[in-house]
Amino acid sequence: MLAQLARLAQESATRLRVLEPLIPSGLRTSIAAGPIDGSNWCLLVNNAASASKLRQLAPALLEALRRRGCEVTAIRVKVQPKAFRSA
Repeated sequence: MLAQLARLAQESATRLRVLEPLIPSGLRTSIAAGPIDGSNWCLLVNNAASASKLRQLAPALLEALRRRGCEVTAIRVKVQPKAFRSA
């Protein structure tokens, strides 16, 4: 179970790295890789403006992932400002 979670976390981070060239540089620091749930993938953002922009980019991001062989049918965007606070 733990190995599967680690594998999914690694896959999520890899997907985000694949998409970085398609994401505007000013937006990249606002995004974190989130959980993978079957064919759905979640991206975490730290504010609503970033979420809105990312939702606009979602069709292009999905297409890029599919070209790389990822079986993703939807990208969910979730605002989680606490995930970006430093301790």
